[in-house]
Amino acid sequence: MLVPDSQRRTSAELDERFDMFTGDRAAKRSAFWVMLTLSALIAVSGVVADSTATVIGAMIVAPLSTPILGVGLGITTGRASLIGRSLLVVVLGAVLVVALGAGIVQLVPNTTDVLTNSQVLGRTSPTVMDLTAALATGLVGAIAAARRDVGDVLPGVAIAISLVPPLAVVGVCLGSGAPALAAGAAVLFASNVLAMIITASVVFVAAGYAAEIETTAGSSRGRAYTVLAAALVAVAIPMVVNSLASLWAGQIATAAQHWLEDVPGAQVTDVSWQGHTATVAVLGPAELPPISTLEDSVDALVPWHPRLTVVHTVGSRISAE
Repeated sequence: MLVPDSQRRTSAELDERFDMFTGDRAAKRSAFWVMLTLSALIAVSGVVADSTATVIGAMIVAPLSTPILGVGLGITTGRASLIGRSLLVVVLGAVLVVALGAGIVQLVPNTTDVLTNSQVLGRTSPTVMDLTAALATGLVGAIAAARRDVGDVLPGVAIAISLVPPLAVVGVCLGSGAPALAAGAAVLFASNVLAMIITASVVFVAAGYAAEIETTAGSSRGRAYTVLAAALVAVAIPMVVNSLASLWAGQIATAAQHWLEDVPGAQVTDVSWQGHTATVAVLGPAELPPISTLEDSVDALVPWHPRLTVVHTVGSRISAE
């Protein structure tokens, strides 16, 4: 059983935790915006400095999961007002983080370095595995929210679900003039939010919170699930494309290495995608095999026959003794 009755939080407890417009509203809002602003500053600093430890620190203190779980609670209990208020907080919070990211990156002297660091690159091409991880993590977070005895796992959930860092990357990329990279990070954020809302609403229904309200909320909940499913499909499409691109890039790299096997010292240094073009970076002597041979291999691997570009750097690697 996901949520045993002996450890199940009451509806009033969930309202107090996830509805920012009940109880001591001023204190809740103050804590939320202060902590979100600070976590955004930490996340942007970590992204710009390419510091994984700093970014993890931002994940732990970020409070953005509170209104997201509030959306799931609102869907479960059929309260459109709670859904609307919580979504508004999520949107305003996202705008705040993106604005801070775009503003702070203007202080960085060389934005090209920012766009090539691991914190940015790791969040701009989300794949299906990122979506799978988000759904699993959202399930853990929802169970922890509904149960009194597993609340200590929430810091781990905050790290795994990654809400503020993708938004920080969106801001950094927009401020650096890279909207395509910003779009990739936005897809990651959207998938994480949707995963958390879907899993939260499913767990809350399974835990019996929906049974405590009038049955008229059932149709509203069904409509909400339809909207969520459509949104999830929309964000899943680019993630599937990225997954296939990553798979094909590995296969093209292998094919290119076979293409160069008779050229002493030649090696493939990178394979990347941009639109319908696959770019293969090669380090080797001046004479290479006919590119048409590699084109035939790529056409056999990728069904839509992409355009192939070979970036050839003449030379070789020299290791210091």
